[in-house]
Parts: sequence; structure tokens; C-alpha cells
Amino acid sequence: MDTAVTDHLLSTTRAVRRRLDLGRPVEREVILDCVRLAVQAPTGSNRQNWRWVVVTDPDTRARLAELYRSGGSSYLRRQLEAHPSGQNARVFSSAQYLLEVLHRVPVLVIPCVEGGPSAPTNRGAAPFYGSILPAVWSFMLALRSRGLGSAWTTFHLAHEREAAEILGIPEGITQVALIPVAYAKGDDFKPARRRPVEEITYWDRWNATP
Repeated sequence: MDTAVTDHLLSTTRAVRRRLDLGRPVEREVILDCVRLAVQAPTGSNRQNWRWVVVTDPDTRARLAELYRSGGSSYLRRQLEAHPSGQNARVFSSAQYLLEVLHRVPVLVIPCVEGGPSAPTNRGAAPFYGSILPAVWSFMLALRSRGLGSAWTTFHLAHEREAAEILGIPEGITQVALIPVAYAKGDDFKPARRRPVEEITYWDRWNATP
């Protein structure tokens, strides 16, 4: 395995918003290829209880975008007011841009899981979401390797029931995200600035470093 290639993929898969190519169609087979790779991810008890709703119809995308804006506009406005400059300001400005153009993104993917957390505690939630999050990240990595961009978003979940009605999602299915998908403009993504891992990695007990 070429670790240089995999390391580059892992370190440069960014949340892409402003650089989504809104005018270029995304081929159905590309999405299916990425889902095929995604479902190789592990799931709890090998249930494989993920489901994927791929939305390309313009009217349906527009309706989902309205829910997304309703769920996120006030939050982003507060964040932009609280962070008028700096790195956080750029992140929230980028998120605001996506809020405004989501209806134009050629593909919206809704990852879902059958059922729900077995208990209203971390013991029930962790294995439930742990059965879908690895698959979604694999999906996003597969997109990146093919020149597409994506971002993990959840604003529409403020109106999950309304989204389910729009998409015909039945009771007993949990939506976990809305992933905008489009070809990326350019391929010069770089690793993000992060704290040194030595500062955030502990050995044997909390706050213990070698």
C-alpha cells in the first residue's frame, strides 16, 4: 500500500463549500461507486443497516435547501456576529455561502440508519452512530479521490420529519446528515492547521504525556 497516497487523501479531504462546481453534473455511476466503497466500512454486529438517499431532482433539492436554511440561518448569523474575523469567521462565512447556494448543488446525499439509538445515553448512541459514521467518512474520502468535494452538514435535521415527508422516508429510519456533493474546483487542498498531536494525546490516563 502506498502510504504517501493514502496519507495525502486523509490529510487533504476538507469540508468543501465555496469550491463546489455548481454547474457541472455528477454522474450517477460515480455516486454508486463511492457508496460501494462506503459500505465496506464496519457496522455494529455487522447489521449493515445503512441506507442512502441520493437527491438530484431540482425541485426536491430546493425543498430540502429551504429546510436547511430554516434550520441554520439564525445559528450562522449568531456565529458570524460572534466571530467577525479570524479562522472561525472564514469557516462560518463558508457555511453561510453553502446555506445560500445549497439548492444549486447537483447532488444531495442523505445517509440514514434503520432504527434509532437503543437508549437515551451514550451507551446506546455510540454504537448506533458508530455503525454509520465510518461509512459516511469512507463515502467522502471516495468522493475526494475522484475529484469531488463534500461537507458534513446537519442543519436540515432541525426539520427531520419534514425532510422525511419530502423524501418518503418511513418511520423507524434515522437521518444522520445531509452531504452536498459536486466536483471540486481545483485540487490544491492542503492539510489544515491542527494542534500538535503531542498536546492532545495522553498515555494510560487523562493528561498524562511521556
